[in-house]
Amino acid sequence: MILQFKTKKMNLFSRTHIMGALNVTPDSFSDGGRFFKLEDAIRQGMKMVEEGADIVDVGGESTRPGSDPVSMGEELSRVIPVISHMSKKTDVPISIDTYKAEVAKQALDAGAQMINDISALRFDQKMRKIASEYKVPINLMHIKGTPKNMQKDPWYEDVIGEIRGYLKQSIKIAQEAGIEKEKITIDPGIGFGKRLEDNLNILKILDLPVEERLEGSLAALAVAVMNGANIVRVHDVKESVRVAGMVDAIMAVE
Repeated sequence: MILQFKTKKMNLFSRTHIMGALNVTPDSFSDGGRFFKLEDAIRQGMKMVEEGADIVDVGGESTRPGSDPVSMGEELSRVIPVISHMSKKTDVPISIDTYKAEVAKQALDAGAQMINDISALRFDQKMRKIASEYKVPINLMHIKGTPKNMQKDPWYEDVIGEIRGYLKQSIKIAQEAGIEKEKITIDPGIGFGKRLEDNLNILKILDLPVEERLEGSLAALAVAVMNGANIVRVHDVKESVRVAGMVDAIMAVE
């Protein structure tokens, strides 16, 4: 699958691609507050580029369990300066991590080249039109509930079956809105409305969670790559690039 950005093409089947997660927030789970100041966020984003990130995903609203939404104005004030600055300094695609259509629109106008929507086009249906009109890649994630309530006793009869059904429906919604299938990536949403055992089951077939400890994160990354993940979203880019490259090389040996 070829993911087409304005600045480059990305063959997702050629190797595992690394998406660096840059949270410009005071309260995100993994790095909340560390990159809240503009200069710190830009420095970290460019560091991710230097360390080998294929995409930098910029977010201005924490979606940790129990979090409250921020206003559109606040979210825009956090992400637009970072995206505007970085897009002038690198051709590495920048993704906007938001479920708000207007935030996505302004981010794309500022230089972002991808949308990462944790709600898979469901929280703000205007997002469907934005993604279709701008013709950019979009990541559709599975979530059960909202960030505020998603970890309040989530339960599944068949976690894998439910996620598959949800994502298939999400792809259908996207295509009916005019979004090309080649522009769509999917994410099972580890940690978003899942129990520990659910997350471990998901890891057996796809993708990567961001863990608090580096060792756990890299172990999960290796499992995800071995089981078919094409893009992994991480906070520790340098280490993740190395591990993904090693696993890719091992998997290539017949």
